[in-house]
Amino acid sequence: MSTPETLPVGKLHSALLKRLLHYRGTPDPRVVQGPAVGEDAAVIDIGDRYLVAKTDPITFVTEDLGWYLVQVNANDLATTGATPRWLLVTLLLPEGAAPALAEAVCSQVDAACRALGIAIVGGHTEVTAGLDRPIAVGHMLGEVHKDRWIHTGGARLGDDLVLVKPIAIEATSILARAFADELRQRGYAAESIARAEAYLYKPGISVVREARIALEAARVHAMHDPTEGGIATAIHELAEAAGLGAVVEASAIPITPESAALCAEFRLDPLGVISSGALLVALDPRDTPGLQAVYDREGIPCAIIGRTTKASEGVMLLSGSGVCDLPRFDQDEIARLF
Repeated sequence: MSTPETLPVGKLHSALLKRLLHYRGTPDPRVVQGPAVGEDAAVIDIGDRYLVAKTDPITFVTEDLGWYLVQVNANDLATTGATPRWLLVTLLLPEGAAPALAEAVCSQVDAACRALGIAIVGGHTEVTAGLDRPIAVGHMLGEVHKDRWIHTGGARLGDDLVLVKPIAIEATSILARAFADELRQRGYAAESIARAEAYLYKPGISVVREARIALEAARVHAMHDPTEGGIATAIHELAEAAGLGAVVEASAIPITPESAALCAEFRLDPLGVISSGALLVALDPRDTPGLQAVYDREGIPCAIIGRTTKASEGVMLLSGSGVCDLPRFDQDEIARLF
């Protein structure tokens, strides 16, 4: 159990994070977007365009570690409108790791980068005492024309909140991979477990294509990638970054039967599980039908799940039982299982 003097597994609590974000080093006027709650990438003015920088670790999984690493970092760049270009990787291996493990991770990173047109430009590798599994950290850079940059805080009052692809995609794959033996003991069929494991690739945790479609089809005000803390925390972060509130309809939030079943099996709130693979888009309601039509033609599911409101109205959830505050998950629901 954690105490007030210790930190739980998962994201830092937002109040602590806000205090830490005051540590910014030497000011530089070229920093367009620095550290901020809800903003997952830094933006630096390099003249005729912006350089966008992102770093993210992979901590929940070990299988397909390198592939995971590229996708989650590329997602956060794509939600800014940037094209991912360059990647540095820090790979920390546990004592006793075989050379084949390092080879496998680097091979996965290479394949994922080739698929997205990203160059691997450096990094660091070592065997680290005290680890019980490999940890990989990605540092990805991209670029965007100045008039094409999208930031999380760009949402406007009255925007539709559109969710592209279902929630809990990444959580479903993690649960199936990490607890396959336990699920078999609970009576889950091998085909069902395999299908859930494959959520990593289908529906897939990448939203690079989905973000590009949104930018080409509509005047997007903001995009956000629901990762740790799930869709609920992503909505909180988007609203807070924009100085707004939001109202969300629970029944409108899409989730697949496999995802719902696994969340129920482990008593996890699906609103708070890691949800890479979904894309949250804020845009003018007049532009929503056109965006939906494009996604429909591409065979990509999307749904209007809510709208932005005045900050004084809070971030609210509408459900069959009434209206309540939308919960915020500073600790991802899955972290409780680890």
